[in-house]
Amino acid sequence: MDNLEKAYALDIKIRHDDEKLPLEGIVVKVEEFAKDGVVYEKHGVKVIPFEVHHGDLIKPSVGYRIEYKGHSAVISGDTTYDENVIKYGVGADLLIHEVAMARPALMQVPAIQIILAHHTAPKEAGIVFSKAKPKLAVYTHIVMLSNETIPEPTLADIEAETRQTYAGPLQFGEDLMAFEIGDAVTMQPFRR
Repeated sequence: MDNLEKAYALDIKIRHDDEKLPLEGIVVKVEEFAKDGVVYEKHGVKVIPFEVHHGDLIKPSVGYRIEYKGHSAVISGDTTYDENVIKYGVGADLLIHEVAMARPALMQVPAIQIILAHHTAPKEAGIVFSKAKPKLAVYTHIVMLSNETIPEPTLADIEAETRQTYAGPLQFGEDLMAFEIGDAVTMQPFRR
């Protein structure tokens, strides 16, 4: 983060000198946190990070549970199938989970195997959703692998694989999509 701040030093200086923004509002502020436990609690909002497995060498990797007024949203982060996502996702209103898939012929390629070993397959994510039972399950960070001869799977392929282990409500996330969480969970695609 120190190097990121150095990379933006000129931008920070300009915003301070030209826009008269206070430096404490512009600089990078890092607060390390434990892998499990509450890291933020203000105005009824509680944020709880939890460790997930994104590979033996990729540590730490975390997911988040956000709680507010009796409702919750859980974000898996990058992860393989992980019981911690289920533990923190049980009963969540919204469970946002990453997913990765390649067509069977491509799964024989070593480089593809390495990528898939760092992510959750649709059937596995379906098991997470089935055990956690969110009001709405949403896929994000959708990894669809291909090469010059084997096309990437489609969203319908991912859904079909997921449906082998999960029958509940499922949506595919899109950039800037919004969710409203109340008695029901609704989503609104980004509109310009």
